[in-house]
Amino acid sequence: MPHCRIAALSAAKRWASRASLPDAPGIGYARHWRAIGGLSAAHNRFMCNLYHMSPKDDFEIYVRRHIGKLWLPEVVDDRVGAGRVASPVVIKPTVGPFDTGFFLRAVVQGGRLGVKGEWGQWGLIRPGAPSRRDMVQPKAVPGKKTPAPRPRSTNNARAETVATLPTFREAWRSGRRCLIPASWYQEPNWETGRNRWWQLRRADGLPWMLAGLWNEWIDPVTGELVPSYTLLTCNCDDHPLLRRLHRPDPKLPPQAQDKRAVIHIEPQDWMAWMGGDEAHARALMHPPPAEFFDLSDAQATDALLRERVFASPDDLPDHLSDDGR
Repeated sequence: MPHCRIAALSAAKRWASRASLPDAPGIGYARHWRAIGGLSAAHNRFMCNLYHMSPKDDFEIYVRRHIGKLWLPEVVDDRVGAGRVASPVVIKPTVGPFDTGFFLRAVVQGGRLGVKGEWGQWGLIRPGAPSRRDMVQPKAVPGKKTPAPRPRSTNNARAETVATLPTFREAWRSGRRCLIPASWYQEPNWETGRNRWWQLRRADGLPWMLAGLWNEWIDPVTGELVPSYTLLTCNCDDHPLLRRLHRPDPKLPPQAQDKRAVIHIEPQDWMAWMGGDEAHARALMHPPPAEFFDLSDAQATDALLRERVFASPDDLPDHLSDDGR
């Protein structure tokens, strides 16, 4: 599954004056960002499976350029249903598993087809689950302490199994496909022998519109209606850029690594993705072309690899062979 990390706080701050936070009514986003004080160095270094929420101004302009009707939540409400108080929600610029993030889905309002923005949990909640986090018991190892239950990872769904796995199949078969705006996401590169994070931005500076699924789950205790979503991934072993990412398994050939990539949807296909048939959606499930990516981090890694070739020429990757220098 993709290993993503987050960018600086400045992008998310542009959401600042737009709304109030549900865990502290009346406190605006700007004040919230000052209160949390940003991310620790340890968080930036070690966290994975994270992405950067696209600034509201950026993706709103981008989406409205291509879609006539767009409904965005100006306030994250702290009350749901018939006056029931929702659980506290913390909106962070870093969106990690089980955090609150933002997604877009197709809706019909007033007889018109448009797009609606939603806040939801990143990590699809299985239909009928007793809680937001579906806990699983790891296998016990003889002679060792029984491990504690851990939450099942549902923030990514594989394109190959999305129609069959219990957590995702209902959302997939019901056509609840969505888009997740992101400024950039981050993946690990191990070509130098140690992990170097690549910040995967678009070369043109526009937001990624990442393909996902969404669902709604009713908390059996509180009656709260909880939206949730997941990012879809596909194989990228043959991709000229993305196959360089993730730590390779030395026991497997390059074409059998099953490295994963998130899926980007272009404007002309947004409505087909969110509201079209399954066949059309399947046809869109592929990695973005290599030319879509800003190559800054790839070029920095290549420079390090070229420096190492003087000590060990045989270690030079194929893409930096004589033809590629």
